[in-house]
Amino acid sequence: MSDLNEVQSGVLRTPDACFENLPDFPFEAHYTEIQGLRVHFLDEGPRDGQPILLMHGEPSWCYLYRKMIPGLVEAGFRCIAPDLIGFGKSDKLVDAYRYTYAFHVNIMTAFVRSLEFNNIILFCQDWGSLIGLSILAENLDNFERLIVGNGGLPTGDHGASDAFKDWLMFSQQVPEFPVGRIVQGGCASELTDDVVAAYDAPFPSEEFKTCARVFPLLVPITPDNPESENNRQAWAALRQWEGPVLTLFSDKDAIMKGGEKVFQKLMPGAQGQPHATIQDGGHFLQEDQGEVIAEHIVSWLSQS
Repeated sequence: MSDLNEVQSGVLRTPDACFENLPDFPFEAHYTEIQGLRVHFLDEGPRDGQPILLMHGEPSWCYLYRKMIPGLVEAGFRCIAPDLIGFGKSDKLVDAYRYTYAFHVNIMTAFVRSLEFNNIILFCQDWGSLIGLSILAENLDNFERLIVGNGGLPTGDHGASDAFKDWLMFSQQVPEFPVGRIVQGGCASELTDDVVAAYDAPFPSEEFKTCARVFPLLVPITPDNPESENNRQAWAALRQWEGPVLTLFSDKDAIMKGGEKVFQKLMPGAQGQPHATIQDGGHFLQEDQGEVIAEHIVSWLSQS
């Protein structure tokens, strides 16, 4: 481990040089400090535009949203895309035990509150949903709408799919955690080598991948998981929330297939909405069909 990369005891920061010459990523980096850790985020679009919070998951970073942001900004929205701690340009913890579900929710809750927005539209996918929906449930008055793509808020009461169990086993047993290849495996399209490298960029060595490895272990897949009850309480709040809800799940995601039905059934604001299935999209539908997703969102918001 290079001392130059350890900004404080137990905290790593990916060198800026790792992010040079990323394809199709012209966005300015923004940083804020939350609980002593540096959080990176994108902030694109007009300052007075309605904010859309774009939450990424495992093992990606805000690079995943580069295809969605231009269309949303062109329509007048302000796009906020943070990197979770442990990913992208945000700080990374060395010790696995420090990463908990509650830790991520607390950090991102503090980040969202620091923005002081009151009419947020949340778009969330993968772990962006586990964290983002938890934040929404605790801060309903700050959010106006919700868009879910290939995400969920599991309580462990219904177990896990075979696809997730396979992923969990792989994540813990593979000697080197191949982030770029994992993203490629979750896409329906063939990524170019430089795009795969962009997903690898935050992780110059295995020491930087602690959170990426830990995340699968933190998903509540049994009823007695420490976070299962918290998610049940979150669902109780979400089932009462009347904000408009749109689901944009993809057609080629084995892990989250059918997950949209949960939101459409349980959330009042999902009734009568123009839910859509994104064609030719894998788990990382933002990478496969980011422009199409942005078009769906803009159309939905313009009709309201």
